[in-house]
Amino acid sequence: MGHLSASPTVTTFIIVVKTGILVLGGLITYFSYKAYRRTRSPSLRALAIGFGVVTSGALLAGAFDVLLAVDLATGVLIDSILTLIGFAVITYSLYVE
Repeated sequence: MGHLSASPTVTTFIIVVKTGILVLGGLITYFSYKAYRRTRSPSLRALAIGFGVVTSGALLAGAFDVLLAVDLATGVLIDSILTLIGFAVITYSLYVE
């Protein structure tokens, strides 16, 4: 497993930070979606989707590391691709009427 090559302290901090990203990203996604449901604004829908993708990237990268034993570089790549896609959707949400 890729996560076993790091020291226990670093592994613990990674878990703490990824959990924080999941919690805060989940809250941002939830509140964005809640605002979309209230206003039916397409930009808020896109914002919720974008933050959901960014948040899921952090979650999936950690899950792949633990469950599928992918190496660190592959986990970082998965996280980065989903972050890029999420930020693209968030950027789009700023231009939607």
